[in-house]
Amino acid sequence: MRVLQSFPGAPSTTNPYLLQLSTHLGPDPDVLGFSWERALTERYDVFHVHWPAALLHGSTSLRSLVKRLLFRALLFRLWLGRRRTALVRTVHDDHGQRAGSRTERALLARLDQRTTLWIRLTPATPMPPAAHVRTIEHGDYREWFGSIDGSPAMMGRLLFFGLIRPNKGVADLIEAFTDLRAGPDGEALSLRVVGSPTTTAVGAEILLAAGADSRVTVSLGHPGDAELAAEIEQAELVVLPYPDLHGSEASVLALSMARPILVPGTPVARVLQTEVGAGWVFTYAGVLSAATLGDALTGCRAGKPGAGRRPDLSARAWPLIAAQHRAAYATAVRLVKRETEPVPASAEPG
Repeated sequence: MRVLQSFPGAPSTTNPYLLQLSTHLGPDPDVLGFSWERALTERYDVFHVHWPAALLHGSTSLRSLVKRLLFRALLFRLWLGRRRTALVRTVHDDHGQRAGSRTERALLARLDQRTTLWIRLTPATPMPPAAHVRTIEHGDYREWFGSIDGSPAMMGRLLFFGLIRPNKGVADLIEAFTDLRAGPDGEALSLRVVGSPTTTAVGAEILLAAGADSRVTVSLGHPGDAELAAEIEQAELVVLPYPDLHGSEASVLALSMARPILVPGTPVARVLQTEVGAGWVFTYAGVLSAATLGDALTGCRAGKPGAGRRPDLSARAWPLIAAQHRAAYATAVRLVKRETEPVPASAEPG
C-alpha cells in the first residue's frame, strides 16, 4: 500500500506529530511525502490529509492563487481516481474550516465531501453525519524529546505555550495571574508566555497585558525543540486556558515531559484526566481566576507528580498509534472498493 501524506516530511519545517507518524508507519505502508507533482501524477492508494487549509496558502497572494488552482486539480484527480484512491482526513482542530475566504471554505467543503474515512483524536470531536470514523489518540512526545536532558521545575513558574489565537484565553490568563500575588507557600511566582500569535493585533494585545506585571515575560515566535523543551521543564504548571482542546498537542507534549496541566473542565479534559492518572490534569469551570491558579499549584504539590512518577500515556505509544492508522487505511481502501464494485445482477432492483 502506498500512502501519500499531505506534508513534505522535511524535519525542519514539519510538525513533530506528523514526522513521528510517518516514521512509525513504514515500511508497510510505503509513506510518501507531499509534493504537488507527486499528488497530481503518481499512483497512491491513500491520500491522508492533515490541516488541509495549509494546502491553500502560499507566502504571497500569487502563490496562494496558484495553490488554490493546484488544489482544484487535485480534487479533480481524486475524483478521476475514486475507484482506487481513498481519502483519509485527520481532524486536528476546526479552525481551518471556519477561516479563510468563501472560495477557500468551498474548496475545503468539497474535500470533506470526497473524504472516505475520518480520523479524530478524541470521541468528543464532532463528525459529519453518517461518516466513517475512527478515533485514534494523539501520540506522545517521549521519544521525540528523549535526547534532551531533564532539569527540575522552578517552583512557582507557570507556562503557556503554543499558537496564540484570540480564542485561547491567553490575555485572560495574564489578567488572572496578575491578581495572584504569591504561591501557596508564599513563594514568588512567574508566568511565561511562549508562542507565535496568529496576527499582529493578537501579539500586541499579549504584550500590552504582560506589561502590567513584571513577573510576566513573553517570547513571541516559533521556538525550536530545545528551547521549547527547556521552557516546559522549567514550569511547575502548564496552563492551557482554551476550551477546544480536541487532541491538544500542547497538553500531550506537557504530559510527555511530566509536567502537570491546568485546562477548562471539558469532556475531553475529563477523559484525559482519567486516562493519565491523578495529579496530572487539573480542571476548572467558568472564568479562569487567581484562585483557580493557586488551587492548581497546591494540587500539583500535594500530588508530587515530579517525584519519579510519570503520567500514564500507554494509550498514546507510537507503535500502537501507527497500527491503528494502518488499520484505518486498510478500512478506507476496502470502503472505496465496496463503493465502486458493480452491483451483482441478482441484487439489482426489479
